[in-house]
Amino acid sequence: MNFNFKNKNVLITGTSQGIGYQLAKDFIDDGARVIGVSRKKTIIKGDYYHIVEDLFKLNSVKNIITKLKNKKLWPIDILVHNAGGTLDITDPFCSQKDWKKVFRINFEVIVELDSFISKSMIKRKKGRIVYVSSISAMENHGPVTYCSAKAALAAYTRSFGGILAPHGIVASCVLPGAVIAPNNYWDKKIKSDPKHVKKYLTERQRIGRFGNTKEISNFIKFLSSEYASFNTGSIIPIDGGQGRGYFGQ
Repeated sequence: MNFNFKNKNVLITGTSQGIGYQLAKDFIDDGARVIGVSRKKTIIKGDYYHIVEDLFKLNSVKNIITKLKNKKLWPIDILVHNAGGTLDITDPFCSQKDWKKVFRINFEVIVELDSFISKSMIKRKKGRIVYVSSISAMENHGPVTYCSAKAALAAYTRSFGGILAPHGIVASCVLPGAVIAPNNYWDKKIKSDPKHVKKYLTERQRIGRFGNTKEISNFIKFLSSEYASFNTGSIIPIDGGQGRGYFGQ
């Protein structure tokens, strides 16, 4: 399938590594101008602009929008919400401060960015928004805080996607399973606890292996394209059979 994102401004959060980094490279290869956001400066060859911003800060979203407009990288045609994670907060009885941190990066920032960018899309009657959630949104795979935040994101996609649909905007959500990338959780686990990894792949992954970032990126590009015009509020697992539920939405 040939994707052509020429003359499209694509904003991706969390581009310093993993899925976000792969997405930035792949969108550039398909002709897009990519704007990446992360706390760490990222250098990618091609039509790439990076905004260094700590999304945990309450003024971060306003700063991003200001920088986009000042650098004439506005309007945004495609928005991919990729930033997120467990933050290594695994205690179900953690503090309210920790709960807020998890929800800040996995949900609150997304709503804030949408409030600016989706309004611009509505005016132009076109746009694509893709939310990178997790299979943990639908099943008990991960800490309570993380599962809860990702479940909220899936529900938000389904509801908000319906609000945007009459305006020609398609909002979709992907639910990746266990994906390996340089220096991520599973990459480190392979080196520190190979027996655990083998057991996990045997018992939890019906495909028998981890996913890779390219497999996730390809699907997100499809959802960002004109081919996905009927995907209103879709919630789609990409998990190699890790999930056990019958429905992805």
